[in-house]
Amino acid sequence: MNKTIAIIGLGLIGGSMAMALKGFEDFEIVGVDRDPATLAFAAAHGAADRLTDDARAAIAAADVVYLCLHPKAIVDFLRAHRGDFKPGGLVTDVCGVKTAVVDAAAAVLPPEVAFIGGHPMAGKETSGIFHADGGLFRGAHYILTPRPGCRAEHLDLLRRIAAYIGCRDVVETTTQKHDAIIAYTSQVMHIMAVAVCDDPDLFECRGFEGGSFRDCTRVAALDVPLWTELFSMNADALTKVIRNLEDNLRAYRQVLERGDTAALTQKLAWSAHRKRHMDLE
Repeated sequence: MNKTIAIIGLGLIGGSMAMALKGFEDFEIVGVDRDPATLAFAAAHGAADRLTDDARAAIAAADVVYLCLHPKAIVDFLRAHRGDFKPGGLVTDVCGVKTAVVDAAAAVLPPEVAFIGGHPMAGKETSGIFHADGGLFRGAHYILTPRPGCRAEHLDLLRRIAAYIGCRDVVETTTQKHDAIIAYTSQVMHIMAVAVCDDPDLFECRGFEGGSFRDCTRVAALDVPLWTELFSMNADALTKVIRNLEDNLRAYRQVLERGDTAALTQKLAWSAHRKRHMDLE
């Protein structure tokens, strides 16, 4: 009998994950969602081997469960279904904060159900299965936050999944380190994008946008409820990064106000060197 992977939540990431996982080893991919329009679109586009709106039945039979919901919804789902997961099964997630989710799983799941936090570093500024793409994860980092004592076969399975969906590599870390780094590499980038779009002159720039402006502001058209949760649930780490960014921006403003071109040149050269050095590694 084939094994089963249940994808809970067929939004952008869940829908893309279901598409990307089709044909993986001997697993049947079951897509789960409550929205009839989402299920209809998934069926029309062959997003999964099987589709259902019955989450309880799906997770009870699944060897692997992917929770592809907003972070607070993941916490609520774990609490509501703590006794429904298949004993010996693996539960994982895909959301961009890890400490709150992994701690919630540890608090409610029975010992015979394993949980490994996951975060494939891929996405779009758009949301919903209507924008899903089976190639979304190609070239992405796949971050895992295993707790001490997790089973080697579960980690190996997630590594094989990452390779199958096209990820560049798998990075293992702690939940705390993940959240601290993601605040810098992802969340503050979204903060910068929306802050730039807060400028009163935004609509006056039409016809003057270069590639750098489009690249910087692309992610500002974000999923507001999702990013409200991500920012709020990682507020301590994110505010620290924002303070550092404010200090760096202030330093550039001050050398410009002083007209100190030598200091400006030195700062630019130092920053450019750090970026080039990072790209070479």
